Amino acid sequence: MFNKLLGAVAVVCFMVGIASAGAKKNPVVMMDTSLGSIKIELLEQAAPISVKNFLGYVRSGFYNGTIFHRVIPEFMVQGGGFTADRRQKAVGAPIRNEAANKLKNDRGTIAMARTSDPDSATAQFFINVVNNDMLNRPNPDGAGYAVFGKVVEGMDVVDRITAVKTRSINMMFEALPETPVIIKSVKLLK
Repeated sequence: MFNKLLGAVAVVCFMVGIASAGAKKNPVVMMDTSLGSIKIELLEQAAPISVKNFLGYVRSGFYNGTIFHRVIPEFMVQGGGFTADRRQKAVGAPIRNEAANKLKNDRGTIAMARTSDPDSATAQFFINVVNNDMLNRPNPDGAGYAVFGKVVEGMDVVDRITAVKTRSINMMFEALPETPVIIKSVKLLK
């Protein structure tokens, strides 16, 4: 009896091991900035379009040498579209907004930046530095802002970015760091 029970436990443990081994892991990227590194887990199952889009830009090296061009303490830091000399980089086609995925714009999440058109996101993203409920679907315009990942290491770096001194140049650069915060590279780890 004991041997049968032990055998059944071994089979269950083996099957659980197979199930967990077969579970797909989320992609993780390392964003190396002039103020330190930020490790981000991309939530592929919840936001497949946004993750595929972001990884396309990562793989092409698009983000290398871009800046955080909008830094607003107690809100977010935005980057991924401009070079250190404030030149906008050419981007691909916009993607569909995935804010209906029920992921929240909480502290440490990364979301797609967009214009007033909900389906206008391309390369720019932002990292929430506080819980920004007003960005969750259906706010602020019925569509929300699509979260597609979360910082798993380096929120201290994000907080350091929010502490830099900023200036306003025009409507495009209303909270631009006086000393550029450069995204040196973004690399896929797994």
